[in-house]
Amino acid sequence: MSRDPPSPSHLSTTSDDEEDPHQTLIPQNETKPPPLHPPTGPSVFEIGRTTASRITRSAASPSKRCLILAVCLPLVLVLLFFSLDLRRTFSSVLPAGPAATSDRMREAELRALFLLRNQQLGLMRLWNSTLPSDAGFGSKVNGSDLSPTPSPVRSSNLSDVSLREIKSALLEQLRVNREIRDVLLSGHGIGNFSELENNFGPEFDFPNFGSEICKKTERPTDRRTIEWKPKKDRFLFAICLSGQMSNHLICLEKHMFFAALLDRILILPSPKVDYEYSHVLDIEHINKCFGRKVVMTFEEYEQEKKGKIHINKFICYMASPPCYLDEDHVKKLKSSGVSIGSKLEAVWPEDAKLKEPKKRFVGDIMPKFSSNEEVIAAGDLFYADVEEEWVMQPGGPLKHSCQTVIQPSRLIVLTAQRFVQTFLGGNFVALHFRRHGFLKFCNVKKESCFFPIPQAADCVKRIVEEAGSPVIYLSTDAADSETTLLQKLVKLNGEEVPLVRRPEHNSAEKWDALVYRNHLGGDAQVEAMLDKTICAMAKVFVGSAGSTFTEDILRLRRGWGSSSSCDQYLCQGHLPNFIAETD
Repeated sequence: MSRDPPSPSHLSTTSDDEEDPHQTLIPQNETKPPPLHPPTGPSVFEIGRTTASRITRSAASPSKRCLILAVCLPLVLVLLFFSLDLRRTFSSVLPAGPAATSDRMREAELRALFLLRNQQLGLMRLWNSTLPSDAGFGSKVNGSDLSPTPSPVRSSNLSDVSLREIKSALLEQLRVNREIRDVLLSGHGIGNFSELENNFGPEFDFPNFGSEICKKTERPTDRRTIEWKPKKDRFLFAICLSGQMSNHLICLEKHMFFAALLDRILILPSPKVDYEYSHVLDIEHINKCFGRKVVMTFEEYEQEKKGKIHINKFICYMASPPCYLDEDHVKKLKSSGVSIGSKLEAVWPEDAKLKEPKKRFVGDIMPKFSSNEEVIAAGDLFYADVEEEWVMQPGGPLKHSCQTVIQPSRLIVLTAQRFVQTFLGGNFVALHFRRHGFLKFCNVKKESCFFPIPQAADCVKRIVEEAGSPVIYLSTDAADSETTLLQKLVKLNGEEVPLVRRPEHNSAEKWDALVYRNHLGGDAQVEAMLDKTICAMAKVFVGSAGSTFTEDILRLRRGWGSSSSCDQYLCQGHLPNFIAETD
């Protein structure tokens, strides 16, 4: 279930060995010692007086008056020029040439910019070499592999901590590089890098920081798949009970895998005992992906059977309780019009003694769950650990013609697109900030995943800087007191980075008109799926470790091809800087 995408999580640091600025200052009361050998010749003022006396004597001679006037007149004009600031008067008429020192400074600064660009490109290459080999950055020319030479940081004798430190150092150097560029550019009155390139040529074309760091990851082309060709009169009845909607979607995905293995059509649960899946999922899209009928809603099957729905046999995957069904849920099933024709018996009763589900494979499933009965049920499969890497691969384990099979309804996708166009634009970071009930859940784990707000803000700030995004979409169940503090602390260059949440419905805004026109406004599951869809469209996504809501967003991003090399869990690779004791 868990996913560990390569993504650095760094704390911005300052150097401890910076020089003390007071070391370069001269104390106010300090006086310089007198020179060891005082000058014995005439002083500057004495020279002035001597020259003046000579001029006075020479002025008495009428033959030299014209020469004195010719020398003094330009000096007077120069003094008048500076005292009356006549340069402004003539600046529009006579172009002033730059001073030699200014030319040298300008040339040195432009040379520094050129060197900084080369430094950035080298750091970028080093950064890319720390990414996983399957990240899709390599290229080939005439059959030669031009992928970066494997970096020493990939060797097995280095820990993940070392890798994080190297990435953190690289990012810090890239930030310093950018700051130096900004300072140098400001001295020339140049506001952006495109203007610099236009003025001085393509050698000063600096790559965008965010686009170079946070690249989209390529989908694997060699998926391992099986075909789903169900028999028209054989069915698998889906039962999903664990947790909220995200858990149920994972459960449905595993039911689809079982149905494909067993050549059966999958019947979705009744909304009387489960969610209204037709409100949030594109059911018809699933069938189109396979080019045949593979999934039926409960209502469709009920209409086909004229209200008589019967589960012939329960073949329970989970052992305790069998099929993960208690008496209350069995009663709900029966009240929805479903009759049960067999006892609930576990296929592996010995699993009841295990603390965690045992890993199993296709070879274990086929002989145990194959049956000639018309309708069978395997119970809740959320905790079933069957071919997990195969099932969770991008695009899923089944052969189909779509990017992803289980996806939001068309109405929700359009509403999400309209929200992004209205409030966010194409360059935004999405943050799923899970808080409600998460403190206790995280603190009983070996490594807590519940971070104090200031620490979380630092992590978010670094990711936003890496992505180069001006805005954050916030999907959260946190209290206003927490989100208010988070907003105050997420700052770049002294300014707050906006945390955008979906506003309450306003008839003056048209981005959510489709939802309300179809009478789905206020539906909690529709709103949750809308949040997921917006997050799946982000340039970079930051999730909460241990949350199936986050995992479902990551599944969508992998399927849609929107995954980024910067996608990660909040403060990934770090522990909370303060952890409360357990009660």
